[in-house]
Amino acid sequence: MSFISAKVINGRTRYYIEKSVRLPGGKVKKYSVYLKGYQRGRKYHDISEYKKILEEKARKGLAAAASSYYKNNAIFTADQISKLEEIRLDYKKIIKKFTQQQLQDVIDRFAVNFTYESNAIEGNSLTLKDVTMIIKEGKIIRGKDLREIYETINTRNALIRIFHKTPPVEEKAILKLHEMLVRDTGVTIGYKKLPNFLIGRNLATTPPEKVKSEMEKLLEEYKKTSALHPLQRATIFHGKFEKIHPFEDGNGRVGRLLINIMLMHEGYPPVIIRKTQRVKYFHTLEACDKGHPENLCRFILQKYKDTYEKFFKIYAKYLF
Repeated sequence: MSFISAKVINGRTRYYIEKSVRLPGGKVKKYSVYLKGYQRGRKYHDISEYKKILEEKARKGLAAAASSYYKNNAIFTADQISKLEEIRLDYKKIIKKFTQQQLQDVIDRFAVNFTYESNAIEGNSLTLKDVTMIIKEGKIIRGKDLREIYETINTRNALIRIFHKTPPVEEKAILKLHEMLVRDTGVTIGYKKLPNFLIGRNLATTPPEKVKSEMEKLLEEYKKTSALHPLQRATIFHGKFEKIHPFEDGNGRVGRLLINIMLMHEGYPPVIIRKTQRVKYFHTLEACDKGHPENLCRFILQKYKDTYEKFFKIYAKYLF
């Protein structure tokens, strides 16, 4: 929030509009713009243009700070990180403009789209229309697999919970998330008891007796990667999580929700990976399995931009 301050310079009082913002890493920086001709107590003084200048100044400052704070590489370049920071700021601005009803509507729409796409990647046969009817109208569609219906209801409930109260990135919360997703589907809750195999991927997933220790190791590694941009951190975590494949079933759905939990913790908008990109998505995971996360990073980065541009930005365009 901006405020007006007064400074005495060479015996003259000058007024500024100022704003303090928190930079990546936790430091706070103040940005200010001189209010030319402003006089305290004047009945009417339009400072709207100065507010716009201040917002743009703070925006550019934040983007620059992010690009220098987070570690740069061939994919997450300084320019790319600056653009990601601008997306975060635009998203924050859009969300603030929404009324409570509009915000709930966009959350519901996102929940429908994310649920349909994420479950379809795993082979759920429900159509987008089916998912919409189940989520928005509460209908149980005759002739459809009851497990697929519960998968839909569970994913939606988990996502709504994440929007309203983003859980921490820790083992207990991940286990709780899995429990929510597989409720009433016949899947064993918690870490797998038997080995699992990935069809179409030449990968030996972590054996059951090592899952807990590997998950603890992964979470410790995540804590130590704060120098990386949040999207890069979430992507690398996702690739390693899917390689561990800690659960009997639901690993992909839990993993994609975890990406969004990590992003939303840092104020970034969530991402949708669409079923039309299923083959490419799995190929990038395979490369990640072999120690090459670059393709997965490029893929998630593009899907992230697409989600913001084609979902949140388009939605806001028709409201404002």
